[in-house]
Amino acid sequence: MGEVYEKLQRCCESVRQKTDFVPKVALVLGSGLGDFAETIRVVCEISYGEIGEFPVSTVPGHAGKFIFGYVGDVPVACMKGRVHYYEGYPISDVVLPVRLLKLMGARILFLTNAAGGVNTSFQAGDLMMIKDHIAVFAPNPLVGPNMDELGPRFPDMSHVYDLTLQKLIRSTARENHIFLQEGIYTQLTGPSYESPAEIRMLRLLGCDAVGMSTVAEAIAANHMGMKICGISCISNLAAGMTANPLSHQEVQEAADMAAPAFKKLVTETVKKMEGIL
Repeated sequence: MGEVYEKLQRCCESVRQKTDFVPKVALVLGSGLGDFAETIRVVCEISYGEIGEFPVSTVPGHAGKFIFGYVGDVPVACMKGRVHYYEGYPISDVVLPVRLLKLMGARILFLTNAAGGVNTSFQAGDLMMIKDHIAVFAPNPLVGPNMDELGPRFPDMSHVYDLTLQKLIRSTARENHIFLQEGIYTQLTGPSYESPAEIRMLRLLGCDAVGMSTVAEAIAANHMGMKICGISCISNLAAGMTANPLSHQEVQEAADMAAPAFKKLVTETVKKMEGIL
């Protein structure tokens, strides 16, 4: 076993010393979206700092803890805050939490993030279902010796974002009268926001939203055979699309504005997942 896999096993053992809870759905909450955790019927909470060798969130809006409990009757593990590549962690640490949740029993990964709108038809506060991603600019977490215990050397990426889960999100949005955009998400490394020239390039590539997370996690989860879905909260229009400079405060304010619709969409979608687990 390699060093990365051994560290993953030690983290799993550390969590299992604190809880035997088995989640079926794993949720990753992005910047400013952590309030969703209030909708969970909580069984237990574990701060990242309580898990030996586990990477700890350092970004405002990321509380840095696991919340285990139920959404409806569905057992979930919620990451209230994630770690990012730009915080200085190796990419293997960035995806360690997702891999850990799979080892704990999660079959579905529901990714969320705050993102900049690249599509000119988007507005701040929109919710966008992720249909596909562009990973050209993000480090691939599968580089290096393959961990055969987790998945194949060359995983297929044709349908990273599960088509059945996409239908579920669409129908849930429609039933609850929630306006839902759809599009392609791109991860850049950050922490600097993109330049206007980079945004023009991304638009030419077919990108609709851009952020500093999510794609690496999706690649790692897909490698392990998880079913994946994702929603971006469009927190701002990207650089060069307005006269306003970008700020993290703006990201959090837009997430607060979208919070009621976001909570409703995620909660009702997760409840429906019981039928496909």
